[in-house]
Amino acid sequence: MLLEREEPLNEAYLLAGGPQGGGIDTLAQVIAVAFAVSGYGVFVSREYHSNIRGRHSYITVTVSTRKVPSHISYPFHAAAFMDAESVFTHYDEVAAGSILVYDRGVSRVRLDSIPSMSGETRRRLAREYSEKGIEPIVDDVVRYMESKGARIVALDFQELLEKLRVKHGVARHFLGRYTSAILAGALAGASGLSLEALEEGFRFRFRGGGKLVEHNLYLAGLAWEEVREQAGTIGLGGGELGYGEVFVVTGNEAVAMAKVAAGIRFQSYYPITPAQDESFYLESHERLEAEGESLGSIILLQTEDEIAAIASAIGAALAGARAATATSGPGYDLMVEGLSWAWMNETPVLLTLYQRGGPSTGLPTRSGQEDLLAALFASHGSVPRIVIASGDHLEAFMDVFKAANIAEKYQVPVIHLLDKFLANSISLLPPSNNTSMVIERGMLSLQGPVAEGYKRFDRGKGPVSLRIPLGYSVAWYTGAEHDEYGHVVEEPATRLAMVSKRMAKLALADREIPERGERALLYPSNVKPSGIDVLLVGWGSVKGVAIRAVEELVENGVRAAYLHLRYFMPFPSRYVYAIIKGVKMAGGLVVAVEHNYQAQAARIIEMFTGLVLEHSIVKYTGRPIYLRELLEAVEAVRVKGARRVVLAHGA
Repeated sequence: MLLEREEPLNEAYLLAGGPQGGGIDTLAQVIAVAFAVSGYGVFVSREYHSNIRGRHSYITVTVSTRKVPSHISYPFHAAAFMDAESVFTHYDEVAAGSILVYDRGVSRVRLDSIPSMSGETRRRLAREYSEKGIEPIVDDVVRYMESKGARIVALDFQELLEKLRVKHGVARHFLGRYTSAILAGALAGASGLSLEALEEGFRFRFRGGGKLVEHNLYLAGLAWEEVREQAGTIGLGGGELGYGEVFVVTGNEAVAMAKVAAGIRFQSYYPITPAQDESFYLESHERLEAEGESLGSIILLQTEDEIAAIASAIGAALAGARAATATSGPGYDLMVEGLSWAWMNETPVLLTLYQRGGPSTGLPTRSGQEDLLAALFASHGSVPRIVIASGDHLEAFMDVFKAANIAEKYQVPVIHLLDKFLANSISLLPPSNNTSMVIERGMLSLQGPVAEGYKRFDRGKGPVSLRIPLGYSVAWYTGAEHDEYGHVVEEPATRLAMVSKRMAKLALADREIPERGERALLYPSNVKPSGIDVLLVGWGSVKGVAIRAVEELVENGVRAAYLHLRYFMPFPSRYVYAIIKGVKMAGGLVVAVEHNYQAQAARIIEMFTGLVLEHSIVKYTGRPIYLRELLEAVEAVRVKGARRVVLAHGA
């Protein structure tokens, strides 16, 4: 039985929730692979608290029949909840035709009995329930959802788990570990996925076959059958993409894979969320092989703190290795002194900076775009840094490769910005056959030794000097100002010449790295500024939802476009100025869309172009920007004249 709809859905939004540590991360991987092998585009986002077990955790899934989506929306078409807290939290995200699957064993649980829920959240929900006439008990909340048109499937989770115990002899104390399989089966059944596709998801997660796959698939099959029998499906159309080989990866994994491909053979790190998963993934794949032959390894060094992490990466770079480190906001704060030393000594090193909510510890497991100004300006003195920000998984992969080349070409540290949302979300990454992915090591010589007259910081041939690793030559490195040999000096003329040499690297990069398409890109690419009524301007993970919003606006007769910023240093000032000025001159609106309070990229645009963006849509709750709320915000700006809209949706 399909839901009442004239045509199949081309896109659907799914939701699954449960306690932290209850297997929601496993569910994310399983369901992503199952949709991918069935020919769908899929994007899975994961939200979780900064504790090990107990607090509310959930995933949102966007699945498309036609293309790989890159963002999520609400209300959901199908949801599966493991516990009462999930029902209470997401009660108002349903619509007519939604399928809701929950555990009937929590039906009598009251809101005030949830120990893991914060008092503030409980009070907010209690107020909302009172306003809507809902009794704060799961049964009544479910009835409210049913009154909104949701199709309710109340499964007995304990009964299903008992069937698993009887059928396969699983010990009682292990049964709880399988609960997420019930949610996987429920989502698969509601969306029309086959059990064969779900089996592929379990095989991916549990590395092949074996009892774990057999047990999980059996339990998922029980839920799948009950959901199909009681509620049918949401009417999702068949997958049309036919990917063939594709990688199902998180943002962390995309970056890690790119670092290996880019020739990085040393990475240091101190564990910090959400950066640590990248290094953990590299550790599990540090021995490199191709067609059964060893290609060596990548060295992973977990250090005692972030200061040691940046220092060891710099040391590896001085010794001739392609070196990198990865961290998040608080760790970056500690690395700035080391980066300053690297800038002074023209040392190529790649720093991947995963942004999260700040300041201080802030929101350790939530997303944000709050480190842009720090990436651009943290340090004392004038430094020739290059800063790149990625907007999706494929950009992240390609940007790592480019950043590694740029670091060595211009002999500078490169800061590569992502955010927690991209780091922890799952998307599809096609195998690359890009012929432009060639490792370029710049002016590096491994022919030595050389004479003692070697000038490491020679000014004679431009801002970039011949680099010879330690052990091949005699060279001096110091944090103090120095001459061409590296000897400490304070003489004014030498100081002037050396600062000018270092800073000239930015001018050189500005001339050589294309602005249009490389440092910034416009979507749609063929639109003229004079033909744009609403221009959204953003960066990083804003890209996916902004492009989706533009598509919907255009479908509704609004001439809209999105300007995506990728390089913030050197900033594509000429290209950005021409687009924004052209839109403004034609009477169009320019709106900054960002995940931070200050609209930091808008401030950078003003700094480099002199153009002020009077309108902004910002979100700084740590949750992603959803399509529906972005469209409503654009309407508030376009129709009601709002200058600043603050978004707040999300649990």
